[in-house]
Amino acid sequence: MVVFALLVVMPLLVVPIAAAPPAKKKPAPAPPPVPLAPQTLPHHIALFLAEISHEGARAVTFRATAVGTRFFLEEGSGVTVYVFRNGEYVKETFLPNTTLAKATKRYGVS
Repeated sequence: MVVFALLVVMPLLVVPIAAAPPAKKKPAPAPPPVPLAPQTLPHHIALFLAEISHEGARAVTFRATAVGTRFFLEEGSGVTVYVFRNGEYVKETFLPNTTLAKATKRYGVS
């Protein structure tokens, strides 16, 4: 009788174990971030970055592109447009509440 009971109960115990889904693999860890800071930095650029970040008190996020003789710097409040004159970029205008894509399109750059 005990053998009969084991024969009836054992298949019931084996079926749920065999039907269990395979264990999910953990996703691969993300690669470490790649530093984007250059090996050298001109002094005036370092001062500019320190100033806009309030000497490290706030994080700064911006986008930039240079096309032809213009340089576009997008930040949260809009885009500053610079034009290249006499070996340097000189501020031409500020476009409030504008994105980098809209600013470059406005100046005929796609």
